[in-house]
Amino acid sequence: MKFNQEIKILIALSFMQFAHIVDFMIMMPLGPQLIRIFHINSSQFGLLVSSYTFAAAISGIFSALFVDRFSRKTALLFVFSGLTAGTFLCAVSPGYEFLLFARVFAGSFGGILNALILSVIGDFFPENRRGRATGIVMSSFSIASVLGVPAGLFLASFMDWHTPFYAIGLLCFAFLPVAFYFLPPINEHLDSEFDHPVKIIIQIFSSFKYITLLFFTFSLMMTVFLIVPYLGPFFVHNTGATEQDLSLIYFFAGLFTFFTSRKIGKLSDQYGKFNLFIIVALISNIPVYFLTRLGETDLYITISVTALFMIFISGRSVPGLAMIAGSVDSKIRGGFLSINSSVQQVTAGIASLIGGMILQEGPDKKLKHFELIGMLAILFCFLSIFIAYWMKKRMIPERH
Repeated sequence: MKFNQEIKILIALSFMQFAHIVDFMIMMPLGPQLIRIFHINSSQFGLLVSSYTFAAAISGIFSALFVDRFSRKTALLFVFSGLTAGTFLCAVSPGYEFLLFARVFAGSFGGILNALILSVIGDFFPENRRGRATGIVMSSFSIASVLGVPAGLFLASFMDWHTPFYAIGLLCFAFLPVAFYFLPPINEHLDSEFDHPVKIIIQIFSSFKYITLLFFTFSLMMTVFLIVPYLGPFFVHNTGATEQDLSLIYFFAGLFTFFTSRKIGKLSDQYGKFNLFIIVALISNIPVYFLTRLGETDLYITISVTALFMIFISGRSVPGLAMIAGSVDSKIRGGFLSINSSVQQVTAGIASLIGGMILQEGPDKKLKHFELIGMLAILFCFLSIFIAYWMKKRMIPERH
């Protein structure tokens, strides 16, 4: 009975994460099309990406004041409904300004959703199965890359850029009753006596452990979002790929990570989350280095390097997120993870803006200085390794 319930919870969480990731990621490969249609530059497109993340950050901080006072199921269903509405707003956007507003609205719910998903994993799954559960839910990123993003790009090229958002919104709306049935009431955290919301915030920001966890999140997100938002334009203008080729690139990258994320999750339970994080993080710097230096090349080389990049970037996050979720006291887990989600979103926005400022568009439309972004991402990866080592030695001993 317990096993069947875990399966249902993982299905519900995985689909919600899938919808959230596709809703966020679809903007990035749509970049070349949106830049052309709206007559905007790379900085304005970067604002479209970062507006989602900054809105998610603000809502995450606000939700930290009250999210632990509600059933996880109630909170998840409410936030997922808001994300669905925000996606439909993106679908009906008539122009750049309205789309910017719609991304802010969707991001206000997307950031909270990610925190609630991690809270459920931390509340419901024991330590010896938490890495596996995180790996399964994180594989939603892979499914989004394999199915969601390529399908969205196909719909956008076959019809127009509005169509992917209509498709995502309809899928979310159809899944709401399924999520209501699959998710059990998760109320154990309500048994604890709650402190005043402001006291909880003070407790989090006055704790050296929690501040360190937030810096760990910051370093992880910087390594990703310095690069990822600009991959679509980079592939099209620098490597010789076409807008139609983007579907293949994201498909194969996601196909491999679907299997590797789950495997890394199981290995992290078996050999220790810290050990797996260090190994995968170190290896991830190799594809980052080569990806950001690609010039005009064959499509299969672009696909291969991108697949390696996605495998190790997403694989690094599996033990990293499991370490974070398992290190927080249950009664403030939702609140802390909401703030942690805000740090994720703010960092993603900052990284996107920094990337937009470093990159320059040449007369031939090629993006210059992408290799500098790659080196900066590698530096932040080493920072995350250092913080993880500090966490392991000083604060968060590995539990088996």
